[in-house]
Amino acid sequence: MSEDLRTILKKHALLNALKYDGKADVKAVVGKALSESPDLRKKAPVVFKVAEDVVAEINAMSLADQRVLAEALGVHIVKEKPKREEHLLPPLPNVQKYSRVHVRFAPNPDSVIHLGNTRAALLSDEYAKMYRGVFILRFEDTSPSVKPPMPEAYEVIREDLRWLGVNWHEEYIQSERLPIYYEYAEKLISMGSAYVCTCRPEQFREMVIAKRPCPCRDLPLEIQIKRWEGMLDGTIKKGGAVLRIKTDLTHPNPAIRDWPAMRIDTKPHPLQGKKYRVWPLYNFACGIDDHLMGITHILRGKEHEVNTQRQLYLYKYLGWEYPEAIHYGRLKIEGAILSKSKIRQGIDSGIYKDWSDPRLGTIAALRKRGFLPETIRRLILEVGVKPSEAMISWDNLEAINRKLLDPITKRLIFVPDPVPLQIIGLPKEFVAQIPLHPDHPEWGNITHKVTPSLNTIMVSSKDLSSFKQGTIFRLMNLFNVKLLDSSICAFLSESVAEIKSLGAPIIQWLPKDAGTQLSVIMPDAKVTEGLVDTNILNETLPNTFQFYRFGFVKVYREDSGLVGYYSHD
Repeated sequence: MSEDLRTILKKHALLNALKYDGKADVKAVVGKALSESPDLRKKAPVVFKVAEDVVAEINAMSLADQRVLAEALGVHIVKEKPKREEHLLPPLPNVQKYSRVHVRFAPNPDSVIHLGNTRAALLSDEYAKMYRGVFILRFEDTSPSVKPPMPEAYEVIREDLRWLGVNWHEEYIQSERLPIYYEYAEKLISMGSAYVCTCRPEQFREMVIAKRPCPCRDLPLEIQIKRWEGMLDGTIKKGGAVLRIKTDLTHPNPAIRDWPAMRIDTKPHPLQGKKYRVWPLYNFACGIDDHLMGITHILRGKEHEVNTQRQLYLYKYLGWEYPEAIHYGRLKIEGAILSKSKIRQGIDSGIYKDWSDPRLGTIAALRKRGFLPETIRRLILEVGVKPSEAMISWDNLEAINRKLLDPITKRLIFVPDPVPLQIIGLPKEFVAQIPLHPDHPEWGNITHKVTPSLNTIMVSSKDLSSFKQGTIFRLMNLFNVKLLDSSICAFLSESVAEIKSLGAPIIQWLPKDAGTQLSVIMPDAKVTEGLVDTNILNETLPNTFQFYRFGFVKVYREDSGLVGYYSHD
């Protein structure tokens, strides 16, 4: 009866401990036991006494050892599936005015996308899904010299968006739409709403600051047309003229006064070559396309508020109604460079390997490191469309990713900077059963053996160097040992309770021939060399794993062998 009672109590103690971070409660355990076996109520004092002993034994074990024992006893805790945290976005303004919502994401393919500009893509995608609207992807690539497009960026951006779960219904490339912009430029010139300015930039700046009109502003229409034709046919050279939109010269913001719409740029375009020499600037192409593509709501950063004011003049002249503009605050990440120009400079100078360098906040880098697309979407939805600046830390991002990865990621042993350690005094063969996931017993275990003849294991040099001679520690899921010198330890005992009572450390290990070489690229781009359990060779790669006492790592097969990219702890 005593052994049966201990078994009943042990099962309930394990269930209770695994529910509450490894610490079972005596009253809760007894309550469950009495409820399951009412006959025990007659011997409640005895049950309590035995329960106190059993709970103390279970609470002295590590969570990992509790899970192993629970599995051995057939105890399986059923965890509730975590509910998805909903961060509902506020409704779009004036939706009732439109028959269907149209939103857009308009990246410049001068680089790949990063956490900052991905915000517009994910918010627009969420709103398109919320209202069953139309999502448009538009590549804004009309600045061959200032923001030269990268030929490979178009497809990389598409690939990143697909990975993020963004679905677009229509796609446009602005460099293919030059005839449309020329048509509207000529229309505005003929209306007297635009003019060709040949003033030197510094001269125009002085006049506009003084709120005086440029001498080109009110020249006759035939001169304006001739100048426009000169821009197109090469009569006017690069830097010799720009097309300007007329605005209020007394506007309080000088940046809005007679803003530039088109300029001459003779640098070959990666898609169009030398087909065109006059290119639209951002506000002109963006303003025209938003109307022609039926955009109803624009989601973009507060730095674009001045652009909204500029484009309103364009819409007024052409008799168009401006879309609803939602401007949100800038998104910053502690310690991450999101400036495309700075990243590009870093790549060109060799500071960064490429756009997926682990030190960057690009989607390519986060993807390579094992961050999930759902992590990034949740983060963006948490930040939302607030007008205030948002500063997030890597801790925010990692916490979300960890929560999503933990229930779906296999556990493996990784020993960084391994050194051999011989174990003497082994009385028998020992078998370690290491679960691939403590909450998924159906995934199975990894089995490693240590015997009196096969008694050399690999441990981390960092762990070993931190121990003094005579230090007692436990080899995870195996037994307790005492360090004799820098390369030899002695078998001590199997008791988990004993090691817990001493507050001794527990370290990971691998049998001498059970590991394969793995190079782990850390977030600072430094490399940690080590051995990973050879069972990884049976897994589909690339894949993310949680290495015991090390962290989450996404592992790839490369020409040099296995390479991992550290995600987080």
